[in-house]
Amino acid sequence: MKLRSLLFVPADRPERFDKAVASGADAIILDLEDSVALEKKGGARAAVSAWLATPGRAQTFVRVNPVDSDLVADDLDCLKANRPDGIVLPKAEGAASVEALGQLWGDDALPAILPIATETPAAIFELGSFRRVSDRLAGLSWGAEDLPASIGAKAARQENGLYTAPYELARSLTLFAAHAADVLAIDTVYPDIADIAGLEAYVQRASRDGYNGMLAIHPAQVTVINAGFSPSAAEIEHARRIVQAFAENPGAGALKIDGKMIDAPHLKQARHILSLAG
Repeated sequence: MKLRSLLFVPADRPERFDKAVASGADAIILDLEDSVALEKKGGARAAVSAWLATPGRAQTFVRVNPVDSDLVADDLDCLKANRPDGIVLPKAEGAASVEALGQLWGDDALPAILPIATETPAAIFELGSFRRVSDRLAGLSWGAEDLPASIGAKAARQENGLYTAPYELARSLTLFAAHAADVLAIDTVYPDIADIAGLEAYVQRASRDGYNGMLAIHPAQVTVINAGFSPSAAEIEHARRIVQAFAENPGAGALKIDGKMIDAPHLKQARHILSLAG
């Protein structure tokens, strides 16, 4: 599943669904949770059902309400006739939340799940448990808004936009939890829609750190995100040279390319880059 960019769209705004697809996002996320007022949930579910029934629709995830809410059962009911490609699960607290969602769904055909894995204090201590349910996951993401609110923090970011230490920790733990479960690591949203330069820097950092993709909140962010999580021509060529060098020297544990030593981790990374390049 290719998930460089996942674009949120309020589920009660069906006139925006096609525009979201036109952004070039690898997937859109129809949001039944935070962006939809309680009195509009019913209409939003109807719009989601209609969209999912559309022939040839784009790759679509649906963010449902938390698994312990009195709203999630109705959310899931609207998805069963025409299944989405994935379900975004907010306020997830480890494998137990994924298993609870499976029980509510009621059969083995549950769509792939993308938990938002750091929105409560308890969730931080459950990140390692996602390995237990890795076969049910599309990836793992995190959030930097609900967590500070839940503990009474004034902000998750410094004045320069960087995360403060507690939320940098949450981001790092999510990254390693995703890779420990062998699923995609999806970085959280960049909230300043007008700050394209800041977004570019954020995406470059996320890709450097080992994230595979990112959530988006506006169509204007998608092109930057897709570019940042796609290997450049120079990276692809360098990766090909590494793979070729080891293919030509099958007994070698380490080789020299451009004056630098390369070994098994470099070969693994090169193969990963080539897989991203298709």
